[in-house]
Amino acid sequence: MAEIHLTEAEAPPRESLLFGVAAILPLLAFAAGAWLLPFAWLPLVVALGVVWGAAILIFLAGVRRGLSFRTPGGTRPSQLATMLWLFLAGLLALASPWPAPALLLLILGYGSLALLDPMAARRGEAPPFLGRLRPVQMAVGLLCLLALLLRVMLVA
Repeated sequence: MAEIHLTEAEAPPRESLLFGVAAILPLLAFAAGAWLLPFAWLPLVVALGVVWGAAILIFLAGVRRGLSFRTPGGTRPSQLATMLWLFLAGLLALASPWPAPALLLLILGYGSLALLDPMAARRGEAPPFLGRLRPVQMAVGLLCLLALLLRVMLVA
């Protein structure tokens, strides 16, 4: 059997950029819809924003878990803690009957990813390009989630 050697891309591969942007576009649409659509649409737009935002967070928890499998010497406790935090934040946001706490959990999750992925990249726990891609991606997501939260808070 041939030995596999991992290579680490410094620049984001095209598909990573494509999927990274595509993951955030629906949040942009939901945030815009919350402010531009008639008020009757607000509950649906916010609910879809929470579901999409949580799905992305839960997916990224899986990405973090997958990356931990390739860590020399085995998975580190910080990797498991990050994965569990992201998964639980997304799951609890989905389970929340109230939009404001759900959005707050997502905001905390996205904010933590913007900080933790660059740290993981510096420690060799994630590809180097994630250290540059994730903060930008999560900042856009954060702005969208904040826009949704602000809209929800204005009608409360």
